[in-house]
Amino acid sequence: MKGKVIVITGGSRGLGRALAELLIGKGATVVISSRHQAEIEVLAKEIGATGWACDVTDEKSVIRLTDETVKKFGRIDIWINNAGIWLPKTPLEEIDMKRGHELFEVNLFGTVYGSRQALIQMKKQGTGTIVNIVSSAALKGRPGQTMYSASKHAAKGFTDSLREETKGSGILIIGAYPSGFKSHLFDEHKPDEFGDFMSPESVAERIVENLMKKEPETEQILKRPGQA
Repeated sequence: MKGKVIVITGGSRGLGRALAELLIGKGATVVISSRHQAEIEVLAKEIGATGWACDVTDEKSVIRLTDETVKKFGRIDIWINNAGIWLPKTPLEEIDMKRGHELFEVNLFGTVYGSRQALIQMKKQGTGTIVNIVSSAALKGRPGQTMYSASKHAAKGFTDSLREETKGSGILIIGAYPSGFKSHLFDEHKPDEFGDFMSPESVAERIVENLMKKEPETEQILKRPGQA
C-alpha cells in the first residue's frame, strides 16, 4: 500500500474512517470524502488524510473529487465506493418512497458515479482497483428490507457486470459483501442483533488484507464470526 493514492467515499466515520486510518498506517496517500466540508477537513487533519466534500449522488461533485485528486497526486490507484445509507425494517406498503429513491441514489448511483470516474482515470493509467462496499443484503432477499436489499442487489449486478466489462484492461473490480457491522447507519434504529455486529475496524482489516494479496478475491463475503 505504500505510496498508493486511494480515494474513499463516505470516509468521515465508521468503515470509511477505519479504512482510511488503516491504509494511512500502511503508507498510503488517502483522500476521504463526505457531504460536509467542515467535518471532513477536521477529520482529515486528525488522521493525516486529504479531505474534500463530495455528494456521491451528484456526478459533477464526483468529477470534481476525481479531478482534484489527480491534480494534487497525479493518479488514483484504488477507489473505494463506501458511501451508503440504510432504512430500518419496514413493510413495503409503509415505506416512504422518497426515502426509497434516496437509497438507490446513494447505494446504486453513488457507486456507479464513483466507479465511472475512477474507471476513466484508471484507463488512462492502464491500471487500478475499484472496490465497491456492497452488503450481504445483496446476496439474498430479506423481509422488511425490500428497498434496501433491492438497492444492494442492483449494486452487486453493476459490480459483476463492470468486472466482466473491464476484463483484460488491467483494472480490478472487487465487490465486498459485509454482514452487519457497527455503523452510524443504524443511529436511527439499531437492529435487535446489533450487539453481535462486527466492528468497523475488523471489517476494514479484512478488506485491506484482501487488497494486499497478489491475487485479491474479486467477491469478498465478510461474515460475522460463527455466522453460517
